[in-house]
Amino acid sequence: MKKFVLFIPLVIFLGMGVFLYKGLFLNPKVLDSALEGKPIPAFQLERLEVATEMLTEQDLSGKVSILNFWATWCPACKYEHPYLMMLSKRNLLPIYGINYRDERALAIKELQTQGDPYTLNVFDKDGRLGLDLGVYGAPETFIVDHNGIIRYRYAGPIDQTVWTQTLYPMIQQLQTEAKADGAS
Repeated sequence: MKKFVLFIPLVIFLGMGVFLYKGLFLNPKVLDSALEGKPIPAFQLERLEVATEMLTEQDLSGKVSILNFWATWCPACKYEHPYLMMLSKRNLLPIYGINYRDERALAIKELQTQGDPYTLNVFDKDGRLGLDLGVYGAPETFIVDHNGIIRYRYAGPIDQTVWTQTLYPMIQQLQTEAKADGAS
C-alpha cells in the first residue's frame, strides 16, 4: 500500500503534463461561446455619444450585423480600427461598437480623431453587456443575424485575412438567408 502512495505524485504529474501538452495545440482566437445560436442578451445601456439616449438589443437587430467590443486602452483595437474604417466605408453591413470598460470622454475623443466606423456606439462602462456575452477582453467581435441571433464569435483584431477567410463568407451566407426570409 505504501508503494502505491509513492506513485500518486507521478500519476498527477503525468496527468497534468498530458493536459498542458494538449493545450499547446489549441487556437486562442477560437473561443467557444455558449451564446452562439441564441439571441443577444437583453440590455439597456447609454449611447456613447449621448448619455441621455438609451439603447437596447432591439436597436441592434433587423439586419445581419457585427458587434465589436473596443476600448481606448486596447492596443489591438487601435490596430484593428483602420480596417473597421475601411469596412464602414464599403457599407456592407452595420457595425455596432460596444465601448467596453472605458472612459466616455476618451472614447469620444478617440472616435473624433481617428474616425468613427460604427453605426451606433453603446457605452458599456461596467462591462455588464460584455459579461453577459462572455467577453474576455477587447477586441472581440460577434456576428449577429437579422433575427438578433449570435452566429459567431471572434476574439482578436479583425484584419484582411480574418475578414476574407472567416467573417465575410459567413456574413454573405447570413445575408443570403436574410433576403430569403424577406429581411432588408
